[in-house]
Amino acid sequence: MNRRNAAGGTAATTAAVFGEVLKHHREAAGLTQEALACKVPCDRSQVARVEAGVRVPQETFADACDEILGTGGVLLRLWGRIDWYPQVEHPDWFRRRAEMDAVAVALREYQERVIPGLLQTPDYARALFSRRHADADDVESRVHARLSRQQRFLDDDGPLYVVVLDESCLRNGVGSPEVMRDQCAHLLGAGQRSNIRLQVAPADIFGLVRPRGSMSLIELPDERWVYSESLDSGHFTNDPAVYVRHSQTYDVLRADIPSACESAALISDVMEGYGQHEQARTRRGDLDQEQLQRRQRRQLHRSSPRYPRRRPRPGQQER
Repeated sequence: MNRRNAAGGTAATTAAVFGEVLKHHREAAGLTQEALACKVPCDRSQVARVEAGVRVPQETFADACDEILGTGGVLLRLWGRIDWYPQVEHPDWFRRRAEMDAVAVALREYQERVIPGLLQTPDYARALFSRRHADADDVESRVHARLSRQQRFLDDDGPLYVVVLDESCLRNGVGSPEVMRDQCAHLLGAGQRSNIRLQVAPADIFGLVRPRGSMSLIELPDERWVYSESLDSGHFTNDPAVYVRHSQTYDVLRADIPSACESAALISDVMEGYGQHEQARTRRGDLDQEQLQRRQRRQLHRSSPRYPRRRPRPGQQER
């Protein structure tokens, strides 16, 4: 869906309006925030924050709410008209890369350890930033900036985006099993878009020639760049020889690993594993709670006053 950005004009509507419309239809359907969250599914706090206009919803969230509330697609159309990121501040060292993403005609990436920013869910990004930043407002600002880069590539007419994920991206737990399960589901959804191809380089295939680290091959309208990162620093080169060398390594790797379809099956398996992990953790939590309640009942029984039992005297029968 096309939308106006900060450089192109003001937003057609606002996040607060989206929240009010969602609240109106939810209440008209006789649902509480918790009831709607169970049907989406998501956390109740997510519904509350979207209705308050302080959280950016995913397109899938708007679509699910339309179906649940029977709005006839009103929320999804409204979602597409909103400029969710009218004012975004990227770190100084990353600003140049963000500007390239805004005009790139094609992007090929190889990523290790963590999901690339253009494919992260809000909760995954939030969990990553929370590792390094204690201030909640700072974390939300960084999440906001990261998500602002995604929509151009997730639009129906977005530029070509080809991604090779090292399997470590899927196995490196971020946030919680639930966060990782939702992140895998998001990858599967993104991989179904016509402009996105997603492959996984499995850890158990020997002999693969992988890039020495995460990198991006960025094709602009009039030039091509290689981008890589170190700690809080971005590195760029448009040397044609360097670009050709990394491009060849990337293309050979893609040819030697499972196809996009086979990779989707691997991601599905990993997602199922996180789902089972979450269910097991829930069962353990229920068991721990039950055991705690049993201990409390025993302690309560032991602490209760005891009264001596009246016994019959010798020679008398107890009546």
